[in-house]
Amino acid sequence: MRTIMAKTPHDSSFSFSRRNFHWRKKTEEDDQDDEQQEVLNSSFSSLKLNEEGIKVTDVKNTSVHVQQRKRLQVAAVSRLRSVLTVFSKQRRLLLSSGLGTRVVGTLFGYRRGHVHFAFQDDSKSNPAFLIELATPTSGLVREMASGLVRIALECDRKVERKGMVRLLDEPLWRTYCNGKKCGFAMRRECGPEELKVLKAVEPISMGAGVLPGSGSGSEGELMYMRAKFERVVGSRDSEAFYMMNPDGNGGPELSLYLLRV
Repeated sequence: MRTIMAKTPHDSSFSFSRRNFHWRKKTEEDDQDDEQQEVLNSSFSSLKLNEEGIKVTDVKNTSVHVQQRKRLQVAAVSRLRSVLTVFSKQRRLLLSSGLGTRVVGTLFGYRRGHVHFAFQDDSKSNPAFLIELATPTSGLVREMASGLVRIALECDRKVERKGMVRLLDEPLWRTYCNGKKCGFAMRRECGPEELKVLKAVEPISMGAGVLPGSGSGSEGELMYMRAKFERVVGSRDSEAFYMMNPDGNGGPELSLYLLRV
């Protein structure tokens, strides 16, 4: 059925669309709005990409920092292990020799005899190292009058079937006193005669003196000097004993060096 106002069939359909839909003509302002919206969209997209790029960069930097910190931790642990290894080796060397870092050293010998050196962990223990030098006692006394004595004992490195012997157990040494060669020194076991001397000077912590000779008198009086020594272990092939002067009066300085080459 046609409406009253419709002149043609097309007018009737057009009127229906106009009543139900709002048609409007596109203007220049609408074009401008569309352009601004596109600009905003593109800006938002670029901003989003920049934010994502920053996040990725931050993640990479964090990863590098964590790796560097891990490397520093590994290096610190490695250094600590090396220090502990050196300390444990030195401790094993000290314990295996029966001597600590502070020892009692006794130098004794008959006036016309040879010098003996004995090192004990304490005054009542048996000597862990006893050696007889080729140097006459009178000659060493003259050297000590100068106030400075350096005795160096040197031995050759020899590997046996059961391994290398301890440095303090080496039997034969080349001897140097203040840089001058003084023959050879030999390691001795503590016999009755040596034990008698050590027992006689046991109450003495530090000092020098003369003990009565043996009945024969062929070698004269027995001279001795006793003091505390600091023991320093460099390695299994080197040790040193430094005489300590607690009063600091500038007395004679005596050092003994052991070296295996």
